[in-house]
Amino acid sequence: MPKIDFYILAKSNEKARLHFACRLIEKIYKQNFSIYIHTQDTTHAHALDELLWTYRDDSFLPHNLIGEELYPAPPIQIGFTEASPKKHRDILLNLSNQVPVFYAQFSRVLELVINIPNEQEAARVRYRSYRTAMHSIQTHKLESVEV
Repeated sequence: MPKIDFYILAKSNEKARLHFACRLIEKIYKQNFSIYIHTQDTTHAHALDELLWTYRDDSFLPHNLIGEELYPAPPIQIGFTEASPKKHRDILLNLSNQVPVFYAQFSRVLELVINIPNEQEAARVRYRSYRTAMHSIQTHKLESVEV
């Protein structure tokens, strides 16, 4: 049963969420965990793919989009469909507005919430879903995030 963490960002823009996501992804990668990032759609997946290549000059985060059959698969994968990702069991970073149907295969789920009413309401729905499923949930309110 996965542990769920909600990160509540004080910022109200998608750029802040994506840059914070990159920092989390880098930290997770350096701890030798595999991570699957679930995005809302193909546009968001490609935007994150580009950002991971450029967000810091001194960082390298080996990643690919699901469907790009690389062997061996890099430890960071980005997807957007409801198909269950293969070989990723460590951490799920959910950047979509819904609970992915496959979330239970991961040991940990991370949710990033920005300060926009419709985003917050979608996060509340996800929170209730996890709580109903009896998951351990921790909330982290972040006052400032470097972008």
